[in-house]
Amino acid sequence: MHDSILIVDDEKNMRFVVARALSGEGYNISEASSGKEALDIIEGSTPSLVIMDLRMPGMDGLETLEAVKQIDRDLPVIMMTAHGNVQSAVEAMKAGATEYLTKPFDVEELKLAVSKALQVGRLTRRVEYLQEELGRDYDTAGIVGSDPAMQAVLDTVSRVAPSDATVMVYGESGTGKELIARAVHHNSNRKDNAFIQLSCAALPETLLESELFGYEKGAFTGAAGSKPGRFELANGGSLFLDEIGDIAPAVQVKLLRVLEQKSFERLGGTKTLNVDVRLIGATNRDLSAMAKSGEFREDLFYRLNVIPINLPPLRERRGDISQLASHFLERYAPDKRLAPRALELMEEYAWPGNVRELQNAIERAAVLCRSREIRPEDLPEEITRKRPLSATAFTLPHEGIALERVEQELISQALQRTGGNRTRAAELLGITRHTLLYRMEKYEIEVPSS
Repeated sequence: MHDSILIVDDEKNMRFVVARALSGEGYNISEASSGKEALDIIEGSTPSLVIMDLRMPGMDGLETLEAVKQIDRDLPVIMMTAHGNVQSAVEAMKAGATEYLTKPFDVEELKLAVSKALQVGRLTRRVEYLQEELGRDYDTAGIVGSDPAMQAVLDTVSRVAPSDATVMVYGESGTGKELIARAVHHNSNRKDNAFIQLSCAALPETLLESELFGYEKGAFTGAAGSKPGRFELANGGSLFLDEIGDIAPAVQVKLLRVLEQKSFERLGGTKTLNVDVRLIGATNRDLSAMAKSGEFREDLFYRLNVIPINLPPLRERRGDISQLASHFLERYAPDKRLAPRALELMEEYAWPGNVRELQNAIERAAVLCRSREIRPEDLPEEITRKRPLSATAFTLPHEGIALERVEQELISQALQRTGGNRTRAAELLGITRHTLLYRMEKYEIEVPSS
């Protein structure tokens, strides 16, 4: 299928010159002599690319461009402008034009601009297609990510969701653990039943127990009536326990019993209640290490850790930063765009607060920005602040090097230095233990013998 190009210019000779230059490239060419005629054509059958003159009588190129973006915001547009009118072309770029050409231009310059614009259009539509597919397959409810690390997570979600297996989502604060939990539920056979959630870290031990299992009238001071707990409310559906690593030992015992026997009693009650609940847990702590040190019941850990899902921090999925920024910008300020330098700074930043921090940064910038373009000065200071290079900064060899090779070497060195202690090696590398284990498996790295 050949790309279709619409040439918009009130001068017939210019349309002829452009059409002739491109006709030998296999494109399907159509023409319009005015902005209104162009819009009629686009509404009837959207072309792959629009090449349009900036100066036209009636509706000029800038007005037409804005109307085109209302019809199809992702349609690439190349603006043509006379020499000396570059400032207007820059305004057109801010309004959404993909590229501009200054008249007179030669044929090769035109062909190159057309090739680049078509490629941008294809990539943009490809990203949107992947987002739509991910949403349809996984009901991701806001999950954005085409980075391989995130794709691996979503692939795991799609495979485990139809089962009733207990799922544990590991990840740093702000990585989107709740979204993953919801994706598991909405792709399961329980999707038409309740999805109940509870943050374990937000409640003291006694209150957490009553929230989980409910209570009968008179069970404690202030219990004026009976109340069902979260397990009862989630019967037939899914229960998401966030920060499950913070549960006190006494509650851990009762939680283990529910997982093993699928039954419990309310506080102050004697009647045994049977429930059918799929449990999804989440934590930013290392449950495996906690189980070994006695901080967390080992038997409960194995009951919870049936299907572990390791959610990568944003610094390990930098390919998603641009996509996430666009996603949040569309939510908070769809009429604005990110300046290239602002996006570069965002891609260089480590994002210790992960996706949540990125979301807050975009929302803040959208509010403070006074123009249609978010610039570096609109971003939080910690993103734009220059960071000195470390004294041990790595120097890229002249002949180049594969990033995977560097990563393998650093992991091996960290394991060697710590005598094979994975937890300490992960701390040296500034990653979670689960991320380290994932990388070791990926690269088939063995623990060094003592």
